[in-house]
Amino acid sequence: MANSRSRVLQYGKMPLPQLDADLAQAYEVSILSEQPDPEHFLAEQGAQFEYLVTSAAMGLPARVIQALPKLKFVSSFGVGFDALDREALQDKGVRVGYTPGVLDDCVADMAFALLLDATRGLSESDRFVRRGDWSKGRFGIRTRASGKRLGIFGMGRIGSTVARRAAGFDMEVAYHNRRPIEGSPHHYLPSLLELARWSDFLVITAAGGDSTQHLVSTDVLDALGPQGFLINVARGSVVDEAALVTALQQQRIAGAGLDVFEDEPRPKPELLALDNVVLAPHIASGTHETRRAMADLVLHNLQQYIATGRPAAEVPWSAAQ
Repeated sequence: MANSRSRVLQYGKMPLPQLDADLAQAYEVSILSEQPDPEHFLAEQGAQFEYLVTSAAMGLPARVIQALPKLKFVSSFGVGFDALDREALQDKGVRVGYTPGVLDDCVADMAFALLLDATRGLSESDRFVRRGDWSKGRFGIRTRASGKRLGIFGMGRIGSTVARRAAGFDMEVAYHNRRPIEGSPHHYLPSLLELARWSDFLVITAAGGDSTQHLVSTDVLDALGPQGFLINVARGSVVDEAALVTALQQQRIAGAGLDVFEDEPRPKPELLALDNVVLAPHIASGTHETRRAMADLVLHNLQQYIATGRPAAEVPWSAAQ
């Protein structure tokens, strides 16, 4: 069994600097991204690491996994795991911990912040006032959010939290998953196309990865229609961003609110020129409270795995689940 000064490899600096400090205090840490020659470092010292820490944004490529012959456990900061090379990790029998649950509230809050901004034109109206346009004329009338139909693609922890927020806006909620959720009070629709056709607002909270790549397609956007709004707080890969740009340009949907993009941190330039889309730099979990809770779970997962061989929160496809 490893001791409290076990060697830990960090793939890179963590999103919360205090987590870097906490890891360095508890373990003998090497940060791969800070090595003068990371490939040489892995070749020379890779066999010394059983534990690795990364984040959902950084991920973990197969080449690094393969350079760590004794790797047993990865503790990842975040709920997304599409950037972790699943095949390479499973081939080596590596367990993987992540940080679900602690960020649900803040991501759901962000979904509604984007929804209200897109619907009421808050960011656009801010620009309108700052430009001095208010003295020249009135800002355009917009659509209300309350009392509308909210469709949720991905009724997991975050989707369920979004649904609870919707109750405060007197919204009717429906959802689409791979299968219905037993006991859910909300209406299940068997296809994403049907959900989009039903919705005034389509909120994306589904996981990323190959199985959801570009599921929000031209057909889905057309089903959402010229009065509908798309909100994405999940992964950029779920939405065909080129199709979304065209739908927004042609006003085939009313608007969008996006916290995630296909190629971060580089949204398509066409999006930057549009007033009917609100853009945020992947900050849904970016509050002091949530980031600290995520950091604590990264540490707890690592500590518990070292002590017991099983993390507190493990990704669904992790080895030996």
